[in-house]
Amino acid sequence: MLGKNILDMLKDEITNIEYERYIKQLKYDENSSKSDYAVFSAPNPFIANWVKTKYSKKISNLFELKTGVKPQVDIVVGKKSSNKKRSLNTASISGQKQTSSTKLNPSYTFENFVVGSSNQFAYTAALSVAEKPGQLYNPLFIYGGVGLGKTHLLQAIGNYNLAKGKSVIYTTIEQFMNDFTYHLRNQTMDRFREKYRKCDILLIDDVQFLSRKEQTQEEFFHTFNELHNKSKQIVLTSDKHPKQIAGLEDRLKSRFEWGLIADIQPPELETKIAIIKKKCELDGIILSDEVINYLATKMDNNIREIEGTIIKLNAYASLMNQKITLDFAKSVLKEQIKEKQENISMEKIIKVVSKELNIKPSEIKSRSRSRNIVSARRIVIYLARTLTPNSMPTLAQFFGMKDHTSVSHAMKKINEIMEKDENFKVKIEELIHKIKHS
Repeated sequence: MLGKNILDMLKDEITNIEYERYIKQLKYDENSSKSDYAVFSAPNPFIANWVKTKYSKKISNLFELKTGVKPQVDIVVGKKSSNKKRSLNTASISGQKQTSSTKLNPSYTFENFVVGSSNQFAYTAALSVAEKPGQLYNPLFIYGGVGLGKTHLLQAIGNYNLAKGKSVIYTTIEQFMNDFTYHLRNQTMDRFREKYRKCDILLIDDVQFLSRKEQTQEEFFHTFNELHNKSKQIVLTSDKHPKQIAGLEDRLKSRFEWGLIADIQPPELETKIAIIKKKCELDGIILSDEVINYLATKMDNNIREIEGTIIKLNAYASLMNQKITLDFAKSVLKEQIKEKQENISMEKIIKVVSKELNIKPSEIKSRSRSRNIVSARRIVIYLARTLTPNSMPTLAQFFGMKDHTSVSHAMKKINEIMEKDENFKVKIEELIHKIKHS
């Protein structure tokens, strides 16, 4: 009953769709479990990997709340063959050929990846590599900013080939370095090389952290060569182009450029909205279009941060038994949005607006009554009031206006146009997006 009680406690803290799809499928293995070691079995490797990745720490904390002891949590496929503890650093799965040395999130698939112009090339390259590993682009090097989808594509390649019975290793470069240090210290390098050089596909995340790690670079160089010579697929991600990674040996930079280099850019507003809708669909969360548009224009491009915000909104709504309206979203996120607003300057707003409307920045602050300049000035005032913590009196002083009523009038005019003209409203949203992410 203990295991069931723990899963019931977890049910209260996650979405119903996650519980039904994953957690409900788990069974507590009383025979293999001990006070400091809890074992759950899952019906297949995907569920085992997903729960292990996302909730093993949470389950361990719930055990501690219930029993006073915080156990190591293991998720296996089927029955556990022995009571031997397995490391949390590996996704050991029984009943199958060992296919993954570390965690693959089963929700990271090509089907769940939202494609837009900002990531189309990287997506197409990743899918091509997944379908024909070792034959087309080897290595595939994907780079881009934090939270734009690099890890999603990397693991999508892994999940695609895992389902085909291929031997897949996914790991971060940090874990690779930790493994290397451990085996070097314990004089078991043969086991290390067996692990990383006998796979069909090697997926390495955050390769930029190889910088200045000379001994690890040497070992990775030989690992890369052996896999490449055997036509085994290598896929790497980084936050920057290989040429821009300081402290990386030239011979490694050269090899990273042997195959194909694909970058992921920040998503345009339309793609960002589509991503939020997809996240809501996967997590079973219902948000109105106005709330989705609000999140898309107010949040940064980091998709993981956006997903966390969606879950936060849903959790607050559930606890407070309220519907997620636009006002509710604004109330819950006000501190989070305020922090972002403080990083936006008036100069930045004027620069973006003047460029988009093809007028000089100096003209916006002038006393010109030309129609297009008055319109631009009103837009800047509206955006400044929306995106910064500046008060109306502060804005009036900035623009040399008589008092705050002039700012209020400008705000009113922009709101009236937005209500009547959908195209104008979309233009304002695009300006907000560019200001926040330029």
